[in-house]
Amino acid sequence: MANDEQQQTQPDPTQRPPATPVGSFDFNRPTIVGLLYLGSLLTGVSGIVGLVLAYVWKNEPHEPWEATHYTYLIRTFWFGLAGALLGVLTMIVLIGFPILLAVCIWMLVRSVMSLMKAQQRAPLSDPLTLLV
Repeated sequence: MANDEQQQTQPDPTQRPPATPVGSFDFNRPTIVGLLYLGSLLTGVSGIVGLVLAYVWKNEPHEPWEATHYTYLIRTFWFGLAGALLGVLTMIVLIGFPILLAVCIWMLVRSVMSLMKAQQRAPLSDPLTLLV
């Protein structure tokens, strides 16, 4: 009988960690990077901090679902920067304004998608995609 009680009290290592309770916000690492990216749409600087954190945390031990988020968020930064540079360079012919608007919307959507999956502690299905 004592052996049965001991087996019941030990946690099952194959169980997923519990999901975030309804009504609370989980500040896990991918969430922090995503929030910094969203802040960069207003400040322009916090995205660099998010990129550095994503690179650092990618090389540290982390939960398996986080790996896809780091790849996704790092690619979001670099492609967003390339799009922003293209937009700035083409502002002289007035095509740069719609390009910059499209890049801002693209970064906003990708950051929010990563935030939603990070709150569920779920991996992204295709972190190498350029779409959503």
